[in-house]
Amino acid sequence: MTEIKVLGPGCKRCVTTAEMVQAEADKLGIPVAIEKVTDYAAIASYGIASTPGIVINGKVVHAGGLPRPEDIARWLQPG
Repeated sequence: MTEIKVLGPGCKRCVTTAEMVQAEADKLGIPVAIEKVTDYAAIASYGIASTPGIVINGKVVHAGGLPRPEDIARWLQPG
């Protein structure tokens, strides 16, 4: 199971980002567990200044603005 954290205060862009990640994972047949992190101290601990942020298996892959679907698909691919 791929562990994904969507970092952000719960704004519309953060919700959309989580939905986009789930949609791409479903398309690729990759099981994911998505956690929404809204605590500012927890978000800051990842070293990002702008949200939404995406952390996949402990690695920050995106910060600020909506990600592109093709980027999400690439980040989700194993290896």
